[in-house]
Amino acid sequence: MNPLFQDEIQGLLDQLVTTGPELGLQAVAFHDGACVVDACAGNASRAAGDRVTPATLFPVFSTTKGIAATLLHRLVERRGISYDTRVAELWPEFAAHGKSAVTLRHSLGHSAGIPFMPTGIGYPELCDWDCMVKAIAALPPQWPPGARTEYHAMTFGWIVGELAQRLGGKSFAELLRVEIREPLGLSGLFVGLPRDVTHHVAVIEEDIGPFVPADDTVPQSVPGWIGPLHAMMNRPDIQHACIPGSNGLMTARALATHYAALLPGGSEGRRLLSDERIGAATIAPAPYAPAWGLGYQLGGAEFYRDSGLAFGHGGYGSSLGVADRELNLAIGITKNRFVGGESTRLIVETLRRLVLGKINRRAPAIPSEA
Repeated sequence: MNPLFQDEIQGLLDQLVTTGPELGLQAVAFHDGACVVDACAGNASRAAGDRVTPATLFPVFSTTKGIAATLLHRLVERRGISYDTRVAELWPEFAAHGKSAVTLRHSLGHSAGIPFMPTGIGYPELCDWDCMVKAIAALPPQWPPGARTEYHAMTFGWIVGELAQRLGGKSFAELLRVEIREPLGLSGLFVGLPRDVTHHVAVIEEDIGPFVPADDTVPQSVPGWIGPLHAMMNRPDIQHACIPGSNGLMTARALATHYAALLPGGSEGRRLLSDERIGAATIAPAPYAPAWGLGYQLGGAEFYRDSGLAFGHGGYGSSLGVADRELNLAIGITKNRFVGGESTRLIVETLRRLVLGKINRRAPAIPSEA
């Protein structure tokens, strides 16, 4: 750990929970493959008053998508298949209603044309993998594949997740264990919390006023009956379900370690994908959607737009996982009070400033001209 980095970020987190808007949060960073910050502050639950520790799991919503994308990329790389492979070649039922031309590239890049959730379902169906996969395979497309990009807020997870299962021959949860958690030595990374795992999970809270459900008669990417989202993610049945687009439970260290393993040099030498694979995954598949790669937000989500070499994924409530190839910096941020993204942005800016200062200090002096 870098003492200068650790002290400044720890002080910032303490400030955010004592005089700022946050309840509890974690921030972890790797630079040049080594952990330079592992900080946490505040309470995991307001009611219980229990302190956040480095092992506290946080619901990270769509930040989960970046992990799901990495899992599929590993399997695609190992099998040697193209991103232009049609989904129906691996998952024949998906071809229903004219979706036979949808490819892996469309699925990862949010241009598959099925952003809306199936209708007529509730929480029991949402927690049932086979039920959701069957319902999504039966959906009619809203546009021809590749014609436009629209965020597949929840359907992304089952599409990418089922493709991973078909390629890997195991459940998504098992693939996550053998392909990411075990190779990186992680304990705090789950999409569907196993019943026998006793990790403490932070309680999410949000100031939203009276909740007014959206009109569920209109197709939506996130149906109104699911909200409010913070309440959904506090439900035990949702925490135990496998929903790879939105219900990951993770520590900031797991997030940062995952993204460090996608950078040159890896996380303490451990890599998940080759540089060539990362290059292919971080090219926008369509000129009209420059912010999207194949499963990753290019620029590193809304908190990191000033770096063209960053990629990652953010989530509702301002959790974030990001890899910056320019600075060789990986960041994971988790939090449990949803009050906008200013805290996340401040942590990111502080970390980038510290790393830039470190780089500048070690750069050789340029001799002055005689």
